[in-house]
Amino acid sequence: MWLEILLASVLGFVIYWFVSKDKEETLPLEDGWWGPGVRPTAGEDESIRPFKVETSDEEINDLHQRIDKVRLTPPLEDSRFHYGFNSNYLKKIISYWRNEFDWRKQVEILNRYPHFKTKIEGLDIHFIHVKPPQLPSGQTPKPLLMVHGWPGSFYEFYKIIPLLTDPEKHGLSSELAFEVVCPSIPGYGFSEASSKKGFNSVATARIFYKLMLRLGFQQFYVQGGDWGALICTNMAQLVPSHVKGLHLNMAFILRNFYTLTLLLGWRFGRLFGYTKRDMELMSPLKKIFFNLVRETGYMHIQSTKPDTVGCALNDSPVGLAAYILEKFSTWTNPEFRDLEDGGLERKFSLDDLLTGTMLYWTTGTITSSQRFYKENLRLDNTHEGVKVHVPTGFAAFPCELVHVPEKWVKSKYPKLISYSYMPRGGHFAAFEEPELLAQDIRKFVGLLERQ
Repeated sequence: MWLEILLASVLGFVIYWFVSKDKEETLPLEDGWWGPGVRPTAGEDESIRPFKVETSDEEINDLHQRIDKVRLTPPLEDSRFHYGFNSNYLKKIISYWRNEFDWRKQVEILNRYPHFKTKIEGLDIHFIHVKPPQLPSGQTPKPLLMVHGWPGSFYEFYKIIPLLTDPEKHGLSSELAFEVVCPSIPGYGFSEASSKKGFNSVATARIFYKLMLRLGFQQFYVQGGDWGALICTNMAQLVPSHVKGLHLNMAFILRNFYTLTLLLGWRFGRLFGYTKRDMELMSPLKKIFFNLVRETGYMHIQSTKPDTVGCALNDSPVGLAAYILEKFSTWTNPEFRDLEDGGLERKFSLDDLLTGTMLYWTTGTITSSQRFYKENLRLDNTHEGVKVHVPTGFAAFPCELVHVPEKWVKSKYPKLISYSYMPRGGHFAAFEEPELLAQDIRKFVGLLERQ
């Protein structure tokens, strides 16, 4: 009798496992109010308002006065970027920022694309919306939402946008053109920060979904890296029928069997389905592990007590620049920590780097941007166990903080139709390698459109 019960239980579990393992779950859409106070009884103003980036003499003079009062600690001999941002090189950044950087000119560049704001769930949401300048007769552009991460901004997409919206001008086929929407995550840049605790990636995904509906898009493509990858993933989990395709250059794969094979994968890689390139990017394991430890100290601070470090960074433009730009060094290439200048100008211009920094400084949003870590790095995130049943494309850049093999990606994104080993590039893909990322997005969308 007990044997029969045991066999029946085992059989029942096996049947349940096979039936439910690929069940297409979705996250509940729900609703929220993140503005100050209680939600008003009157309906929300759904108008879309033009917005323009502006500056003033007062803003620039205040920046210069704070820069002039900077106090730096001399670096250790031969420390390069191993202890963080090298203050000898920081002096060059400070001098350029104070004497040559033209913020008014950069504001004009920022206003090159149309900016807008609209109220959603009590927050003023900022976004840029760029349409193709011209299209062949009878062709319609593909709507594409692109989401940034930390410590980035919508400005990261300025060089990739023309490749997507005006491909023919840049030597690409005009058969595939995009209408691009790049919002600022609430609490970043020009998007209003939440007044309440609990504002996480799922709430952000819901707000951006409402934004796309408000713009008239019932179906659209989404693309992201860093927090943008998680937000876009959450959108696909919330409203899969509206997300036509999901393209990522980073993936958060936490709860699956394959991540456990990392301990053995470098010796038994073929057994676990890893390619030769996977093995190259994941070994030696000891080096990968220590690199993660070196590069994630900020995460522990920001996911526990973001307001404390935020007080210092929001008061010192030089401190803010050192904190942000250090990420653009070692997250672009971990070997850059061996260089006196952190390799920053090998991939980016000082104008571009300081413009990104100014978007945090002038809006005073470094603290609210860091709170996003505390709201998201929790043990009760139900979305981590929900698979994504939306067609997915993935671009694996070799200098990303953690390499994610195709096997891992497919365990969470079963409808993975495109996986690319990129020849170069790191964490800030759109900013660093816009041509490569644009080509991979176009390849992925082309595959879907031909199906």
